Amino acid sequence: MSTSASTTSEPGDRLPPAEFDQKPSLGGSRAQPLPGLEDYLRPGGFAACGLDGRLQNACQARRFVSITLNGWALEALVPDMELVVSELVTNAVQHALGEAAAEPTGYPLWLGLCRRPGQVVCTVTDPSPEPPRPRATESSALGGRGLALVGALSESWSWSLTPPRGKAVWATLADPAATVRGPSPLTGR
Repeated sequence: MSTSASTTSEPGDRLPPAEFDQKPSLGGSRAQPLPGLEDYLRPGGFAACGLDGRLQNACQARRFVSITLNGWALEALVPDMELVVSELVTNAVQHALGEAAAEPTGYPLWLGLCRRPGQVVCTVTDPSPEPPRPRATESSALGGRGLALVGALSESWSWSLTPPRGKAVWATLADPAATVRGPSPLTGR
């Protein structure tokens, strides 16, 4: 279960979970917004999604990223951002919530997407003050590469404490359209 909000809603407004948990249409190359979701998204800006701390949250977070970035006309960022967000949310559920993830209450995790000129910042907050710890892994290990993937796909990533409790882990991804653009046909620059 999850909830969503953005700068176009009032503080405390939430997208009904039944609407958010619907699967987006797979017809066509661009995901179609969920009914009513366009009321929660503003072209450019900020969108957030509350997550209840279950392992299924990674799937919900990827869907939220896809819908939000498609709504912002940033389709090229979707695959990398989905992977980054999936890793950050999975780490939060597995390491930050620990035993608390078995019986989640409310929304202990939040995912935020913030569009800035030429980039999008994703942030996952959780109630643990413990820093994310990249692990050295054996080549045959099945896990432990999440933060290495985040580092490889993002321009930068880090974390900070969020008083009165918890932390925020964030990653910044460049907008490929902003970095690939050539000279303007009008100015030549």
